[in-house]
Amino acid sequence: MSVSPPPKPEKKKAETLDEIILRLVSECPPGKTVEPSQVARVFREDNWQGMTREVRLRAIYLAKAGEIAIYRKGKPADPDTFKGVYRLGLPLSS
Repeated sequence: MSVSPPPKPEKKKAETLDEIILRLVSECPPGKTVEPSQVARVFREDNWQGMTREVRLRAIYLAKAGEIAIYRKGKPADPDTFKGVYRLGLPLSS
């Protein structure tokens, strides 16, 4: 009588930065935004500081695609020209 090995547990597919950004932004209450460092920490708990540039690049891409908005001082910012501290949120409703 042969015994089959137990099934291997399914590996969870790691979320991409885009998926993390979209999930965190969509989970925010209306009018609230997400800090880019929060995205980096979810993606990589250790050494998350090294992810800040990549988070910024992915946020710009998603903002240009209309998926999210980049906010500076509480107002939507142009993804091509914003500088400094920023936050991520859902685009304002028209």
